[in-house]
Amino acid sequence: MARSGLQGDEPEEPTGRFADDLIGLDPRDPEVQAFAEHLDRVEQPQSRATVEGMLQGVEDFAQSANRAGGHRRLAVVIVVFLILVGVGITLWNTIVPILGTLAG
Repeated sequence: MARSGLQGDEPEEPTGRFADDLIGLDPRDPEVQAFAEHLDRVEQPQSRATVEGMLQGVEDFAQSANRAGGHRRLAVVIVVFLILVGVGITLWNTIVPILGTLAG
């Protein structure tokens, strides 16, 4: 097969996990990259019944929060603050009766 000698004349063949799904597409195209990311999310197990699944949900939330800006960022901060307040109240309501029982 003869090559023209110029770099970039021929599209690169996709490599990696979704190479068969991306044949004929330019791997440098942002839409193709977004499609590959979509395929990756679709094929990931979404079980929330495991520790790994729950941590994946927290990771997704954190990544979304890092990309957010303005009012959305403020809403994320408020939600996280309220979650931490709820955890603190729950711990307080659990620890105080235990310490009262042990002291009395």
